[in-house]
Amino acid sequence: MKASVLEEYGRISWKSVPEPIVSDNDVLINVKFSNICGTDEHIFKGEFHPRTSLPLVMGHELSGIVAETGKNIRKYQPGDKVVVDPIIWCGQCPACKRGHHPACTSLKLIGIDLDGGFAEYISVPEKMVYKVHDKISLRHASLVEVLSIGFHACNRAGVKENDTVLIWGGGKLGQCILQAVKTKTDAQVFIVDILAERLQRARDAYPDIVTINAKSADPVRMLNEQTGGVDIAFEAVGHAENVNNIPNPVRGCIQSIRGAGTVCVLGLADEPSPVLMKELIWKEAKIVASRVSHGEYTETLSALEKGILKPEALITKQMQMPDLQQAFSILETQKKDHLKILMEV
Repeated sequence: MKASVLEEYGRISWKSVPEPIVSDNDVLINVKFSNICGTDEHIFKGEFHPRTSLPLVMGHELSGIVAETGKNIRKYQPGDKVVVDPIIWCGQCPACKRGHHPACTSLKLIGIDLDGGFAEYISVPEKMVYKVHDKISLRHASLVEVLSIGFHACNRAGVKENDTVLIWGGGKLGQCILQAVKTKTDAQVFIVDILAERLQRARDAYPDIVTINAKSADPVRMLNEQTGGVDIAFEAVGHAENVNNIPNPVRGCIQSIRGAGTVCVLGLADEPSPVLMKELIWKEAKIVASRVSHGEYTETLSALEKGILKPEALITKQMQMPDLQQAFSILETQKKDHLKILMEV
């Protein structure tokens, strides 16, 4: 088979590689779509070294068709449309023993810690596989992993009907949170970013939301004037750019919630995010973190089947897998124009 192999950081080759081994409890999947994640962009640049080792086949957001099953598999058969949950937990650490797998101390993902889905075929254990309803295209199914992160964040924050919500960050992650939030509340939703293109993309998908460009307006003042403080605020920026006198996104979220509100932090920044804890304490508010997903694939697939998500709003380009090197170049040089580039195999 062929795969796009990261042979050195910054260089990918489409080449022949050995076919994966299918063990008794494994499912062999003929990959149809595998999408570029923000994590892949960091891996490509070498920013995950030494966690990643080369050569590596990246890719952990994928959909495909079952090609072969191990002898112990009864749930799936060749021809089934499926997606893969890329998370591998240890089962032995304190978090795993409590059933909280996203907090596993040695959490691994396919496409990062072992070869992933930028290939014609991938073999994974049955427990990582989810069947896709016939109503859902494989193009849209390939977005289940990243959309599930949005649903997990909503579950961590406890979003419920009539909650007002702020999403600080309109990139891939923020847009996925937005889609999940809109399935849970009909109240006002706000999204903050510094790129007009991202805000416009969010408005195109959901015309009833309020967008705030932090380069031309003070988000905290606007939110407090309009709502008195939102019920829940999500931080989805990570590496933040300093803008005028606007607080960093985490502190901005704290300042934007009502008394007893909730802040949910998802951005994976390497630099500290200064906050003034008394601002949180005065409100007797809650701050929680959210990482990857935790069983939300079922919820996400159900939402896709019902047609209540807008997957096309996330897709900015579709390319062929042999052109993966070019796709990474596009994301590097045209950041403001792209969210998800789908790679078709």
